Amino acid sequence: MVRAGRARWLWPRRLRTDSGMATSEYAVATIAACALAAVLYKVVTSATVSNALQSVIGKALNAQI
Repeated sequence: MVRAGRARWLWPRRLRTDSGMATSEYAVATIAACALAAVLYKVVTSATVSNALQSVIGKALNAQI
């Protein structure tokens, strides 16, 4: 019986199709991450979210013990 980790090395190099992410895939992933960051920044800095956060923090600070 051949272990799964060792079985990979038994295949010839030319038969392996996946060698990792290509440069273009890194570029697409980076652009997608930047777009998501921009959307999250806009949401968090919006007036609605800002007011909600201030309300929650204000209630927490004014809580009676």
